[in-house]
Amino acid sequence: MGLSKKDTKLVTDPLWDNNPVTVQVLGICSALAITAQLKAAIVMSLSFTFVLVMGNVTISLLRNVIPPKIRIIAQLIVAAALVIVVDFVLKAYVYDLSKQLSVYVGLIITNCILMGRFEAFALGNPPGKSFLDAIGNAGGYSIALLIVAFFRELLGSGTLLGFQVLGDPIKKTGVYAWGYENNGFMLLAPMALVTYGIVVWVQRSRNKALIEDSH
Repeated sequence: MGLSKKDTKLVTDPLWDNNPVTVQVLGICSALAITAQLKAAIVMSLSFTFVLVMGNVTISLLRNVIPPKIRIIAQLIVAAALVIVVDFVLKAYVYDLSKQLSVYVGLIITNCILMGRFEAFALGNPPGKSFLDAIGNAGGYSIALLIVAFFRELLGSGTLLGFQVLGDPIKKTGVYAWGYENNGFMLLAPMALVTYGIVVWVQRSRNKALIEDSH
């Protein structure tokens, strides 16, 4: 049996029109900090997706037994346990990337998107809907990270996932033969914010409903 229209919107809305990063402006710390390389952004996206999906479902399963007064503590414990699992897996299988991501994996615990979905959705909805909500919001977060990382690595290093795609800057092949030079500014932290701002501008220019009324 297919998903209902309402359930489908749980997945599709956060991907673009209600994206948690570009529309709700949540979780942008990691979006700005680890997007100089596409590989790091992919690993962070997968890590966040695992924590949010498993966390949302767990909180939903426990929603009727968690005392309201300690619900935030319970949510933090669930998030912390899942982040520890992710951290151990990264250190075991992709140690170099684990070092590169550094504290940002640990900071998933306090990610506004994560805690917001636990509090605003998982505590009041069954596991199935909580799973769909997590998939949608994790997908929206991942799309934002990957778009920023794609352009930062491509324009800053001339590579994608570490592979030269614009040619060889030393031998002057590809676009470098025409005088193109890598824009080192794209690898600096301020350019992450500029790239993020351009993504937000493009999104709002395509959907006027997202533009806030100043009156």
